[in-house]
Amino acid sequence: MASSQFILLALICSILLLLAPSQTLAQSPSAPAPAPSGPVNFTGILDKGGQFKTLIHLMTVETQVAKQIENQLNTSSEGLTVFAPTDNAFNNLKSGTLNDLSTEKQVQLLLYHVLPKYYTLQSLVTVSNPVRTQANYGLNFTGQANTNQVNVSSGLVNTQVNNALYQQMPLAVYQVDKVLLPAELFEASAPSNSPPAPATKSNDSNSTTSAKGPTSSDNSDSGASQMNLWSGMVVGIVAICMGTLL
Repeated sequence: MASSQFILLALICSILLLLAPSQTLAQSPSAPAPAPSGPVNFTGILDKGGQFKTLIHLMTVETQVAKQIENQLNTSSEGLTVFAPTDNAFNNLKSGTLNDLSTEKQVQLLLYHVLPKYYTLQSLVTVSNPVRTQANYGLNFTGQANTNQVNVSSGLVNTQVNNALYQQMPLAVYQVDKVLLPAELFEASAPSNSPPAPATKSNDSNSTTSAKGPTSSDNSDSGASQMNLWSGMVVGIVAICMGTLL
């Protein structure tokens, strides 16, 4: 009887020893790897903002800038910063401003609103101006340190950088209430102050001379007529004298 109990006890201990490792593993499983984050939906951010329909249309229908931005977000380690004009900003543009631009210039205008680096609002205050855009034209930023009050200037347009629609590396999207117009595309040419062409002056001079009196050529012709008259008179007098003598 005692031997049977000993065998049973030994069997129970063996089973417990076999189960112990599996229980230990079950109690402390390894932490699962974090799920990789998906690509940033740039147009989705604009659409969620609710007042960027014109910008979305320009970036997706008129041009392919939205696709370019999303492709760059997936390949760039520097990130991007986008300034998004509202629908009212586009509506306040002078009539025909966008329609007068070729597709290439529309692309340049849109890329002028994109910086090839991720910037927080505070970091925009301390940047070295001008900051190069994706259109290779510069923007200037001013503001007060340790605040989120930032102004942006294109040279033709000044406005405040307002609400942050999205601010997480690799993308920052900020609302602006004016379309940033680069001087390189929209600055009117200054009127020319150059003097009239020399040919025009020459013609005016000739007409002035003609109005004042005869030219040297006209004077020569007049002198020749007078000489012919005197010659005729002399010949006539000589003929009369000869006739009298005869």
